[in-house]
Amino acid sequence: MDIKQIEQICCEIAVKAGEAIMEIYNMPQQIEYKSDNTPLTQADKISNEIITQALAEKYPEYAILTEEGRDDKTRLANENCFIVDPLDGTKEFIKRNGQFTVNIALAQNNKTILGVIYVPVTKELYFATKRNGSYYKEVRKPAQKITVSDETDLTKVRVVMSSSHGCEQMEQLIEKYDLTNLVKMGSSLKGCLIAKGDAEIYYRHNPTMEWDTAAMQCIVEEAGGIFRQMDGTKMTYNRENSLNDKGFYIVNNKKNII
Repeated sequence: MDIKQIEQICCEIAVKAGEAIMEIYNMPQQIEYKSDNTPLTQADKISNEIITQALAEKYPEYAILTEEGRDDKTRLANENCFIVDPLDGTKEFIKRNGQFTVNIALAQNNKTILGVIYVPVTKELYFATKRNGSYYKEVRKPAQKITVSDETDLTKVRVVMSSSHGCEQMEQLIEKYDLTNLVKMGSSLKGCLIAKGDAEIYYRHNPTMEWDTAAMQCIVEEAGGIFRQMDGTKMTYNRENSLNDKGFYIVNNKKNII
């Protein structure tokens, strides 16, 4: 496995999917609702088709787990599995606030070893592979290595919160520790901000899915951050049950675990 080559290809696929999303970004949206009452747009479908077809063509021996596709449980016997969220932040896409991403990860033996996150509106790209560091690239600029900040003063740390999902437990933590620097953000961008050193704390008590966290986790950890489930255990991937039911937290430094 040439992990850096896979990373490059996944970046290219994510950008292509993002460009397709932007072609219909400002068009009137026909919104469907899935069985769990979450929204589904044409952009989700088109992005999913582009990504899954490209990955299946390039890496037919690898399994694929994607939010918008049928879950083929044969993936459980495959040590390599792509984990895809073709449009993370569908609610933000519908709001047209730009805070949505394309997420592609690769899990090997249940651990995330590659993460690619593309931001279609700003054309920003975050990517990382295990033991190779995390990188950030702006359009027409060279990629630069990113690391988490070293801020541990709770009066100064920046806390990222969901734009669309309220959380009583988070509100209690904010009050308990008198956290004042709050940044509301959608999608996996919250983790990206910490990886880039633009925030320090993100606590997510509400349930998420594997495709919400796999790419983000690799990028955060390779930037020097800490990503754990709420009980302190490590998140695993390509599981029978794809629900992240324990919640998780991301911090730049263990001193900021609250």
